[in-house]
Amino acid sequence: QVQLVESGGGLVQAGGSLRLSCAASGRTFSNYAMGWFRQAPGKEREFVAAINWSGGSTYYGDTVKGRFTISRDNAKSTVVLQMNSLKPADTAVYYCAGTGRRAWDVVVRSSLYDYWGQGTQVTVSS
Repeated sequence: QVQLVESGGGLVQAGGSLRLSCAASGRTFSNYAMGWFRQAPGKEREFVAAINWSGGSTYYGDTVKGRFTISRDNAKSTVVLQMNSLKPADTAVYYCAGTGRRAWDVVVRSSLYDYWGQGTQVTVSS
C-alpha cells in the first residue's frame, strides 16, 4: 500500500501561483509513476500532469501546458505541482495519484492509477 497526502491548496487571485505537494509513504517511491488530476464541481475528473519514476519524462494536459510544472524528489518521496498564471477555470479539487504498473512511463489514464490522495482544494478568484 502507498499512502498519498496532498498539501498546498488554497485561495489565490487569477494570475497568481500555488505549489501543491504530495507526500508518499508505505512503499519505495521511485517504483511508482505519479500524476495529478483535478475535478471541478459537476465535471469529470481531468488529467493535469504526469511524471515517470525518474522524473525524466513528464506530460501535461492541454489546458495547463506551459503554466504548470510537475517534478519529484525520490529521496523525499514527494511530487510537486507548481502552478503559475492561474485562472478561475483552474478551480478544482486536485488529487495526487500513483501507479506501479508502468513506472517507466508517463500515465495519463486515471484508471491505471492504484493509489489516490484525499485531494486539496484550489480556488482561483477573478
